[in-house]
Amino acid sequence: MVVTLHFDPFNNRLCRDVRNALAVGFIDALNQRVFAPVRRTVDGLLEQSLPAYVADYIRHRWEAYNGIFTDVTDRDLKDPLDIAFCIWDRHLFFETHEFLEPYWMRAVGEEKELLQALIRAAGTYVHLEQGNLKSAGRIALKAIQGLQPHRARLAVHTDPDLLLDKLRRLDPLPPKLSSH
Repeated sequence: MVVTLHFDPFNNRLCRDVRNALAVGFIDALNQRVFAPVRRTVDGLLEQSLPAYVADYIRHRWEAYNGIFTDVTDRDLKDPLDIAFCIWDRHLFFETHEFLEPYWMRAVGEEKELLQALIRAAGTYVHLEQGNLKSAGRIALKAIQGLQPHRARLAVHTDPDLLLDKLRRLDPLPPKLSSH
């Protein structure tokens, strides 16, 4: 039996289920531009008897979700990349991945390649957060290869060189993407 004293969705089913439930509620809230779905999810989870590190994770996510929701609605963000970068800048890399995935699934050609590379970049940071350097390195390499051909498209939103450099170095401090 694995004893977890920190939030670890890779090795703890409860953590994985909480992370996934929160992400689904958050993405629904963003897509509907109504915050109620994620509020219901948070309230339902916090009503349960949870370890302190799980409850802390939920509260931290709730605060970040509030900030993102405010940013997206106040700035009236419509472009999926702008929204994804807003999520990224709050260090919510799993949610960045989850937000971009439906767009990636519907995309074709170069847009599909770019979205896949951004999903991989977010995945790099999901693994870095957990100290999984080997996995982070493998995913970062694929992200870099996918992002390089799309530097001009990225430059409309962010500094692609900074993102690529941070991925190459597996820098644990991710770049801001929406502050171009």
